[in-house]
Amino acid sequence: MFDISAIDLARLQFAFTVSFHIIFPAFSIGLASYLAVLEGMWLWKKDARYLELFNYWKVIFAIGFAMGVVSGIVMAYQFGTNWSVFSDRAGPVIGPLMGYEVLSAFFLEAGFLGIMLFGEKRVGPKLHFFATLMVAVGTLFSAFWILSVNSWMQTPTGYIISEAGQFVPDDWLAVIFNPSFPYRLVHMVLAAYLTTAFVVGAVGAYHLLHNTADRNARLMFSMAMWMAALVTPVQIFAGDLHGLNTLEHQPAKVAAMEGHYENAKGAPLILFGIPDNEREETLYSIEVPRLGSLILTHSWDGEIQGLKSFPKEDWPNAFIVFWSFRIMVGIGLIMLAIGGWSLLCRYRGRLYEDRWLARAAVASGPLGFVAVLCGWITTEVGRQPWTIYGVMRTSESASPLNASEVGTTLLAFIVVYFVLFGAGVYYMLRLMKKPPSVDMDDDATDLKRALGITAASATLDAADS
Repeated sequence: MFDISAIDLARLQFAFTVSFHIIFPAFSIGLASYLAVLEGMWLWKKDARYLELFNYWKVIFAIGFAMGVVSGIVMAYQFGTNWSVFSDRAGPVIGPLMGYEVLSAFFLEAGFLGIMLFGEKRVGPKLHFFATLMVAVGTLFSAFWILSVNSWMQTPTGYIISEAGQFVPDDWLAVIFNPSFPYRLVHMVLAAYLTTAFVVGAVGAYHLLHNTADRNARLMFSMAMWMAALVTPVQIFAGDLHGLNTLEHQPAKVAAMEGHYENAKGAPLILFGIPDNEREETLYSIEVPRLGSLILTHSWDGEIQGLKSFPKEDWPNAFIVFWSFRIMVGIGLIMLAIGGWSLLCRYRGRLYEDRWLARAAVASGPLGFVAVLCGWITTEVGRQPWTIYGVMRTSESASPLNASEVGTTLLAFIVVYFVLFGAGVYYMLRLMKKPPSVDMDDDATDLKRALGITAASATLDAADS
């Protein structure tokens, strides 16, 4: 199929499905915690605005959560269909961790989700708040286990290889809390919170542009801007620590991220350029002297390894990694600027009246999703050509399929995903366009429609799989 190998198509299929999948859990993690905060504030302050916003966002949460579950189920099928060798060899490690995610996180989310969505008038307010907290905790548990799995693939520890060639756990604590796991967990959870904050801020800003007196819009916009102002600097600091950890354990990935091919002391920071693995250099580079060493080694004269320090067959695609990393960092700087801008407007008493800030917040609404996707691309493409870093190559992990089989299912996924998830996203945007409503009947109707859409999506996706 267009001279593309079955392995490349399998990689493309997994990349396509995981790109759809990751944006929904990232949103659900942040939004579940936001819902818990809203309900907790309502119980504490007895301000009806918090409850109105809770009922407004819980409908949107229901759609995002359901689409995340559906896309995750479909993605899991590919481990057996396209990556059976990987599943067989890594199954003793990956299987239990994924099972823990289902048993602890998903059961916790699913067990309390119904109470959170429909139990407000059927149970007491404290029990309902407890259910909301459990859903939020469940989403965090889910992130914990999934990132433990992926981090182990990045920095594998705590295993032995059996005579059959399987990766067998030797120390479960070392497997779960592998060297990159704490950094990646913090970085991803903060990314989820910021993604949600900028969506909430965009919705609040949109309604403020139409009515600056909207009390609910003011509240959600204020809360979102506090999150942007306070959490973005923490995320940048966490990202720096994550980068230093990556430099220690995956130096070839960092070399690709920075566009360095030669070893260098006092290495420059390459702001922009075109990394070319064939020519083994970054073309048309724009550099800041010594700043690369300062950032990565915290020393002006620190030495940075270039890609030429590693066998060429072990190089990742430097062009993709270089640019995905820069887009992610650029978005982080935009978030930092908007958070700082909001603090200035708040200090001047013009947080809700500054229309340019509101326009900037609306425009930046999708940026969190783009940053999450670019961060995931940097992580996963930077790991190549390994499935389990330094131990098992991607070429050794694939099922014995031909290109036409994988290509056909890829085309089917593209069609189904764009139709079904496009409809879900469109409906979410329609709900966001509505002002926060105090009409509980409207909220109930929206929730029923949302669950109808996601149920249809699950049925069709299961049939396609």
